[in-house]
Amino acid sequence: MSRPRILIVGAGFAGYRTARTLSRLTRGRAHITLLNPTDYFLYLPLLPQVAAGILEPRRVTVSLSDSLPDVRLVLGEAERIDLDDGILRYTGPEGEEGSLSYDRLVLAAGSVNKLLPIPGVAEHAHGFRGLPEALYLRDHVTRQVELAASAEAPEACAARCTFVVVGAGYTGTEVAAHGQMFTDAQVRKHPLRQGMRPRWMLLDVAPRVLPEMDEKLSATADRVLRQRGVDVRMGTSVKEATHDGVVLTDGEFVETRTLVWCVGVRPDPLVESLGLPMEKGRLLVDPHLRVPGRPELFACGDVAAVPDLENPGSYTPMTAQHAWRHGKIAAENVAASLGLGGSRKPYRHRDLGFVVDLGGAKAAANPLGVTLSGVPAGAVTRGYHLAAMPGNRVRVAADWLLDAVLPRQAVQLGLVRSWSVPLDTSSPEVARVAGGPGRRADARSGPGAALAADTDDGGGPGRAGSPDEPAKGQPGSGTTQVRPGSGAARPRSEPETAKGRPLAGPPGSGHGQLRSEWETAKGRPLAGPPGSGHGELRSEWETAKGRPLAGPPGSGHGELRSEWETAKGRPAAATATAAGTAGEPVRSRPVGEAAKNQPGGEPARNQPGGEPAKNQPGGEPAKNQPGGEPAKNQPAPAPPPHPPGPDHPAPGPVKRTDVPDDPDDFTKGDS
Repeated sequence: MSRPRILIVGAGFAGYRTARTLSRLTRGRAHITLLNPTDYFLYLPLLPQVAAGILEPRRVTVSLSDSLPDVRLVLGEAERIDLDDGILRYTGPEGEEGSLSYDRLVLAAGSVNKLLPIPGVAEHAHGFRGLPEALYLRDHVTRQVELAASAEAPEACAARCTFVVVGAGYTGTEVAAHGQMFTDAQVRKHPLRQGMRPRWMLLDVAPRVLPEMDEKLSATADRVLRQRGVDVRMGTSVKEATHDGVVLTDGEFVETRTLVWCVGVRPDPLVESLGLPMEKGRLLVDPHLRVPGRPELFACGDVAAVPDLENPGSYTPMTAQHAWRHGKIAAENVAASLGLGGSRKPYRHRDLGFVVDLGGAKAAANPLGVTLSGVPAGAVTRGYHLAAMPGNRVRVAADWLLDAVLPRQAVQLGLVRSWSVPLDTSSPEVARVAGGPGRRADARSGPGAALAADTDDGGGPGRAGSPDEPAKGQPGSGTTQVRPGSGAARPRSEPETAKGRPLAGPPGSGHGQLRSEWETAKGRPLAGPPGSGHGELRSEWETAKGRPLAGPPGSGHGELRSEWETAKGRPAAATATAAGTAGEPVRSRPVGEAAKNQPGGEPARNQPGGEPAKNQPGGEPAKNQPGGEPAKNQPAPAPPPHPPGPDHPAPGPVKRTDVPDDPDDFTKGDS
């Protein structure tokens, strides 16, 4: 008898707990497969400490393969689910497509950043839901403080040292609290102008900080933030985000280079495509976490609207505590439905309290209903996190100890760029890679999902002149969008545009490579490696000699003449062709077949003497290129003065005609 197949989508709090509990309950009597974009479980509550430089990134991650040895891990993102056939189709990290069949399906895809219809937010703000976003924020804040310290204008210094956080929930409050301490420590090493200090603003339309918590805890958090210097503004939010700052709902314009979006979360858009009953974007389930009418389908975590039996008529909120508990009940009920466990259980919960880390020794907590603040709350908060983490407890405790006795290292690693962590994405846990596979079009499209080029002018997020943000007219600005894997060329950065250098994809992609300033000045064509359909780059020494480059004997191209042959005046052997170019070389040529990738070996096709590649001078160029089929409104090329014939044999490649006689006069070459 074959073992049943259980498929779990997502390895967040709910999915990870489901997989771990099922592995223990089934004891090898079922095939358990876990589909997740990353190979780790992320402990989200400690992510603000990663952004503040307290914890190293790997401290808040737990390896799925190591902690779930009996579970098969498949890296990828779910794209489509065929409920009738029991098949899920996914896309792997390198763009490959695959499918997984199942007998039981557990949806625990989690949540993504919540967007509001506010102009400019999708283009200029960054979320805080994944590890790449935390790493980007740490680099970005460090860079702004360093640039502010060297800024000549007081206005530029003040703008760079202003950080706006929207959303005063758990995440936003902790980001602002840790961020203020982080930047205050940095300015002690990089003093700002006299009378200036970093300014953090916390905005929310709610009447108080942490509106979902007890009023005493809210008051404690508000007091700590204000004492630390955070500008807390309740009843205020962002009306519009621009390149230079934000317009608040009260009409004030705040110059800033940083906008952190912590307004809230929404369920992963995957569940919307199922066509099943929903409740505010979440999949409706019964108290046993099963979808009504679909006995094989379960849902838990942020994508599931689970009835709150303690508060009839309501649903459990989208918190990590509920997701963790959902996972255990879902696993037990899945095992029971397959006859591998006990009986089904409804989901019931009892609040054990809440904790909010405010940085340093400060926190707000109410364990078992007892309200705490200050150092006792800080001890309870860190103890709770150590107990709740499924791994890395010793490493986390060691980092906390080191942070208490040693200064933090504030350096820019440059591992995550702005365009790789757009706000409008359904995969905040995965950083985008230029030229990587595309994402779900329905979930990842939008103004914030564009790919942007990095510039080096020193602006801020989404502002012109940012070292990691697009300028106007670049993707991410709302004007041009180029998604990774879309087949479009990457936009040129401002330094590249100023040099007039063409930019395109890697060899074999159908685009030329980027020529350096030195190469452009020499006027030398550039193309891909041997066999890619593009020519190779000729060295300066080869260009100065005026020697053609072509392939090995029998390739249909002439060979590269050595310096000794050139000095002797021996032309490269070639047969006359009707086109008047060098054809197949004489096979009795003294020069043997050169090794590939060596001078004289298998070269690019775009060199004189061989079959040039398109868009390269000397061959069949593309439209708008000199020497080929002219584009519209371009003068037609003049016919050759003496067509090849019996009286005018086709000459061998004895001299280039597309290079000026003066080796120094290359500034007029192609660019």
